[in-house]
Amino acid sequence: MKKKLELVHVDSLSTGKTVISVIIIALLFFIFGFTTWINAILIPYFKIACELNNAESLFVAFAFYIAYLVMAVPAAHLLERVGFKKGILIGFWIMSLGALIFIPAALSRMYGIFLLGLFSIGTGLAILQPAANTYITLIGSKERAAQRMSIMGVCNKTAGIIAPLLLASVILRPTDTELFKQLPFMNELTRNAVLDELIQRVIVPYSIMAVILFSLGLLVRYSVLPEIDTNNEDATVAGANSEKTSIIHFPHLILGAIALFLHVGSQVVGINTIIGYAQSLNLPLLEAKVFPSYILGITMFGFLSGIVLIPKFVKHLNVLRICTTSAIVLTFTFFIVNGQVIFLGHTADVSIWILVLLGLSNSLMYSTIWPLALNGLGRHTKMGGSILIMGLSGSAIVPLIYGYFADRFNPHDAYWVLLPCYIYLVYYAFHGYRLRSWTKKI
Repeated sequence: MKKKLELVHVDSLSTGKTVISVIIIALLFFIFGFTTWINAILIPYFKIACELNNAESLFVAFAFYIAYLVMAVPAAHLLERVGFKKGILIGFWIMSLGALIFIPAALSRMYGIFLLGLFSIGTGLAILQPAANTYITLIGSKERAAQRMSIMGVCNKTAGIIAPLLLASVILRPTDTELFKQLPFMNELTRNAVLDELIQRVIVPYSIMAVILFSLGLLVRYSVLPEIDTNNEDATVAGANSEKTSIIHFPHLILGAIALFLHVGSQVVGINTIIGYAQSLNLPLLEAKVFPSYILGITMFGFLSGIVLIPKFVKHLNVLRICTTSAIVLTFTFFIVNGQVIFLGHTADVSIWILVLLGLSNSLMYSTIWPLALNGLGRHTKMGGSILIMGLSGSAIVPLIYGYFADRFNPHDAYWVLLPCYIYLVYYAFHGYRLRSWTKKI
């Protein structure tokens, strides 16, 4: 006999079960961060090992994040059918399969197979992310949703700081700087042998990752994490939604998904291209590899500030307005200010440190947009969460636009793509989040 799925409404959760659930979700966000931000080192690594240009190397981000667009709606239907916990199990196992695909990809040095593995990992995350984000938004008070998101952000960015440095320590060696300089002068046979050896260094770390992801799926599936009932609305929300039969009838959600699209796209541009930008400033890869961790470090500082400040000292809406406005100011500053500075042992143009500082402006946008966009969806919450996850495909599209302009012009001027992203985010922070009808004015 098939066991009936036990649903729990958020208001009925005990304090102890809520705390345990938050801890489990924090673990999920750590894994999200690890598997996501590891791409920052894969991009320059594949560029060398697979002999790619800027735009081609950024297909790492495209293959990974486009899964959010392609698989978000199927993921929503999957979660509706099997529930959050079984959905999380399936998501982890799909990610594990993606990590295993790296083995034949490395043995053949075929970039297309690597991209398939990355798409598979992204597909698993497209299932996991709406479940985890919906959990953390609904468990606890609405006023503290941004604060809980900030805590999850700390877990995500802590993993992000560790991931590229850990992978770099495994796949890069101190002698590689000289080796990379010699590659253009090698004959084809020798160069191919060297590149084959280089690319096969990913086999061991990704095999280990596959085992861990498979095991985590089982761990979460049989944990105390509850199934949350998002199908029933309270009287207020139900009344407000009585005429809304489709997710498209929530303008603040659709505009919020666009905001997330541009936010994550601009954030990933900064993190995933800063190594290449540093190399364009004549910094070697073994020195440039630390800059994504600098961005993620200052981003984590922003999350920690959010935990302290939201909502006791400042409302999450005002935080979003501060972050989006400061991002525009920093973007202009990036193009206006120049000159060499010595900081943290690096001698580099000041513009690279402005890119790092943009991580602070980006830090709390995600955690403040999400609760604003999900507000009042009621029974549409699961689908709404997946629509927002579709917005994460901005991490696939915006970096490719940057890569196109970097090849056509130069890596510095290509950062102009950030400006329209931040202009729209200012619009959403000051007006778009309030829209409840496509026809009525606020």
